[in-house]
Amino acid sequence: MAEALKPRPTYRNIHITQILQYRLPPAGIVSILHRVSGALMFLLLPFIVWLLDVSLSSEISYEQFTAAFGVGIGVVPGWLVKLAVLALIWAYLHHFIAGVRHLWMDMTHSVTKEQGHSSAIVTLVSSVVLTVALGAKLFGLF
Repeated sequence: MAEALKPRPTYRNIHITQILQYRLPPAGIVSILHRVSGALMFLLLPFIVWLLDVSLSSEISYEQFTAAFGVGIGVVPGWLVKLAVLALIWAYLHHFIAGVRHLWMDMTHSVTKEQGHSSAIVTLVSSVVLTVALGAKLFGLF
């Protein structure tokens, strides 16, 4: 009877070369992106503080702030400044929405596989949709 049982599969850590073949569930993707967005916001914190300082110091510095999006900052072109701000927008939105998702799961004790899957999809879609909308405004599409 014992020999009729199939051996249990063994799971090992994947190697970095296998990362593209590995299929994470949406909750795993949200978890990784939550860490990435937090790290991105932390690393770009000096840029955020500089933007805040330049935008609030005086009328002249506010003009420099708005010009940074058009002509750039020093050797950095304006489109790259906008791209960095767009990355910050995505990082903030994703981190915030994923954080609210985690708080909701903690408060309601709703940790079923189906609920985790659906809330992860909502998190991914809403952060991308809001980023596209704010990015369109940032790049002057409306």
